[in-house]
Amino acid sequence: MKPRAALMPILLALLALPAGRGMAADADYRAIPGGTLRSVLPADGVAAPASVAPYLLRTRLVTNAEFAAFLQRTPAWQPGQTPALMAAPSYLSGWRSATDYAPLAADAPVVHVGWYAARAYCESEGGRLPRWYEWEFAAAADAHHPDARDDAEWLAHILGWYADAGKQPPHSVAAGEANYFGIHDLHGLVWEWVEDYSGLFVNADSRANGDQKMLDYCGGAAVSLADRRNYAILMRLALLSAMEARQDGANLGFRCVRDPAPHDQGSKP
Repeated sequence: MKPRAALMPILLALLALPAGRGMAADADYRAIPGGTLRSVLPADGVAAPASVAPYLLRTRLVTNAEFAAFLQRTPAWQPGQTPALMAAPSYLSGWRSATDYAPLAADAPVVHVGWYAARAYCESEGGRLPRWYEWEFAAAADAHHPDARDDAEWLAHILGWYADAGKQPPHSVAAGEANYFGIHDLHGLVWEWVEDYSGLFVNADSRANGDQKMLDYCGGAAVSLADRRNYAILMRLALLSAMEARQDGANLGFRCVRDPAPHDQGSKP
């Protein structure tokens, strides 16, 4: 039996671990009403606004302390226990041990966590990772407007962080003002995983034709460098589309999403 084949039962068991509820009551989620999103990345290759359904978004990034508690409840995701196919050697780099995040701050966002582990954590809160359009919909808001992307001053502030991203260790989560939807740190703290990161440049037609990238498929029209509003989005696309699910980074964290119950579909923030 080949090594990868021998590991398959372990991988399937990890992905099928029951979702614990130890932290679900503590995490704060806010209702995002959804709507149409004017996006630099066309929905499935079609140059039209994306439609975003209502969802519940975690108000703050997952912290070191929260992830350590998850590892204590779920030893299979501890460094050294997780198969190499699902976690890079740098998984939780900087932690003193598998469940001790010292010398890092308890309320700083957890980083050096790959997509597999991030998704497992979100499932333990009864949620999932946000999809690209969900994350972008919430991230378009400033403190007072649901879509501030035409505000030159706000854009300049965001671009300033992207220029310096990674030069300083992340500070505490939710240290600044929340945005219009009540969400903290969508910009200015760390990059964030999204559920569909691996398909961001691939549309339905191109998947059927050898996974041709969307930018090639659309002749480059999907993204315009002439529009300053696109710079930060291009940087996020470049980072995420280059990642593999097991990889992590010193400036890459995550937050979770929950799907609303049927009676909450029309909830407002």
